[in-house]
Amino acid sequence: MLNELYQMLDPVAFSAGPLTIYWYGIAYVVGSILAGVVAYRVQRRWNMGLTVDDIWMLVTGAVFGLIIGGRLFYVIFYGDGYYLTHPLEIFAANQGGMSFHGGLLGGLLGGYVVCRMLRLSPWTVADFAIVGVPLALALGRCANFVNGELWGKPTDLPWGVVFGGAAGEMPRHPSQLYEAFLEGIVLFVVLYAMSRKRPVPPQGAFIGTFVLGYGVVRFLIEFVRVPDAQLGYLFGGVITMGQLLSLPLIAIGAGLLVYAYRAKRPQRAKLVDDAPAQQ
Repeated sequence: MLNELYQMLDPVAFSAGPLTIYWYGIAYVVGSILAGVVAYRVQRRWNMGLTVDDIWMLVTGAVFGLIIGGRLFYVIFYGDGYYLTHPLEIFAANQGGMSFHGGLLGGLLGGYVVCRMLRLSPWTVADFAIVGVPLALALGRCANFVNGELWGKPTDLPWGVVFGGAAGEMPRHPSQLYEAFLEGIVLFVVLYAMSRKRPVPPQGAFIGTFVLGYGVVRFLIEFVRVPDAQLGYLFGGVITMGQLLSLPLIAIGAGLLVYAYRAKRPQRAKLVDDAPAQQ
């Protein structure tokens, strides 16, 4: 190609003595802050009455769950037995290796624990909290691009990018940027537009839309993304692990949407006891 694009970005944002700050870490921090700010603004528009402290407790719980769940899912589903012989490296998350699917589950569980502590409705909290999550996803995918990881298959399209290193010198799909746009910007616009509707869509509509949307986008992007080297393609070279894990998300997201619009439960922040307390 005459107009090859080369990825020559440095994964290190800056260093000061023994301290090294990576763009990936900055993406995690800034993404968490953005998601928290959007969650606060959405719940305020819905008149849910949560404080800034409530929101940051929820963000903290979700982030801890995300990190633990993302790492465990990667170890279990992408490790291909490596961590059975190197168990101490399970904790070496600084060397890379996170699964979004596990991060989503862990983040929801972490947020659920905080909801129980604050006596908040997990359904409504998940709905307004998920609106800003695509922005964090977009930053994370941009960080993947900066790191030169999770690149796509070879292409002769004019925007093909040469990543070098293990990716070789052939232009490849910048699949990280495809995901940043579709999983991030597009999904955020859809959820944010939904959050401004009156009446507000029922409980479960937002988390269902996010899970379904992410599952569909991730399944499709995997067709132009190179699978993890240690796993390759599964089932006779037909499907990747990312696609396999996305299929349940598509089914769950669709199921949540059907349930949400049939049940038509209005958004409410505080839990309401269904039965009187036992004496």
